[in-house]
Amino acid sequence: MRLAAIICLMPGVALACALPPSIIMTLPTDYYMLGAAMTVAVTGLLATSPRLLPRMTARSLFSWPVFLPVIATSYAAWIVLLALVLIGFLGARDPMHNLLTLTIWTVIWVALPMGCTLFGNLWRAVNPWIAPIRLTRHLLGRTGGIGLARVGHVPAVIGLFGFFWFYIISMSPDDPQTLAIATASYWLVIFVLGVAEGEDWLQDGEFLTVYFGYISKIAPFWLEIDGTRATLKLGWPGTQILSMPALTPSAIGFVTLALAGLTFDGLRETFWYMGLIGENPLEFTGRSAVIGINSFGLVATWGVTAATIMAALHAGPMLQRQPTLAMAGGPAPRLERPNLMPVMLSFLAIAAGYHAAHYLTTLLTAGQYTIFAINDPLFQGDAFLGLPPFYVSMGFLTDRSVMTLIWNTQFALILGAHILAVILALRLTPAGVQARVHFPLTALMVGYTVTGLWLLASP
Repeated sequence: MRLAAIICLMPGVALACALPPSIIMTLPTDYYMLGAAMTVAVTGLLATSPRLLPRMTARSLFSWPVFLPVIATSYAAWIVLLALVLIGFLGARDPMHNLLTLTIWTVIWVALPMGCTLFGNLWRAVNPWIAPIRLTRHLLGRTGGIGLARVGHVPAVIGLFGFFWFYIISMSPDDPQTLAIATASYWLVIFVLGVAEGEDWLQDGEFLTVYFGYISKIAPFWLEIDGTRATLKLGWPGTQILSMPALTPSAIGFVTLALAGLTFDGLRETFWYMGLIGENPLEFTGRSAVIGINSFGLVATWGVTAATIMAALHAGPMLQRQPTLAMAGGPAPRLERPNLMPVMLSFLAIAAGYHAAHYLTTLLTAGQYTIFAINDPLFQGDAFLGLPPFYVSMGFLTDRSVMTLIWNTQFALILGAHILAVILALRLTPAGVQARVHFPLTALMVGYTVTGLWLLASP
């Protein structure tokens, strides 16, 4: 007994974790995933009764004269961007107190897409390239282009991939000075290309303009500007998508990359992925150690995403049953397989819904720092908004009822986006297509629903 007591009291080695506590959802997520999968699957059965699909038509609410033309708001946005870049160089080095970092990663990449999903293309009013390009081309007397329109969305695909790589993989995307250099460099490249080709090229070649333009098609409210008048429209979410032309190959590449980038952004932080690449999430060796494997992971996720979607769109038409009865004693007519490529537009709903769900917690946390930084841009004790000193609070992350509300909101966003995607897919399908043709796509939607919820709920 005495020996056992001595052994128990001897000092030993203990391993401690100095990292902040991680957020691990302890809710019954398995039931959520099962219920969501069943709901999406049942929604797919609407293919057997197309009459049950909602009528997706737009109605005009009211109109008013345009007081501020786009060129004025774009010029103001350009001036603000210049000020933000200066703040990136001269302001606080702490990313959570520098207005450039918070504006790029919280306002532009998190809040603005959510706003576009509800209220249409808000980006067009604050696009910082339209006015400078238009004014420069006017001063130079330039009216032609250099042929960039022939490559479609390829420049936007390159830009979006570079953005995801910089944001997810690079060493210091939050460092204000690094971000200021990257922001100014990217603006200058797009400005030069826009002056050479024309401002209309932005709709196909600049990735933010393309991305915001696509997800804004989901909005239930949107503006249509005709000359000097603006009309507010109301319709079922995704109504605008039904009038869009089918995506070109480069546009399909852009949409699949957008889906893959958002997926990988959530996947790379899970314990499952950390174990897959041989990293201990509690003793992370740093971003520099995983740049190579994460770059490969981003490309691989893009490849898997594009391959599964294309496989579903091509497998469905193979299930179209051919007629077996001959007509007037002759051979049975051979029906052409339906083209489901227009259905690719329905995945815009998934991109918009997952974007909102994935970054909801970021909006609630980093959004507080953004308000603080707007009130005191240079972190010198100013109060331009007249707000008293306040402290950013993360306490709600430890409140089970609040976290349950956040999870339920994310669940509703993911499930609603996939249900809408199924409905849009059925609406975009050519007439005369048999219900069985939709089975592969519905199965894919179910898989994406479960995967999206798993990514949000995984530790």
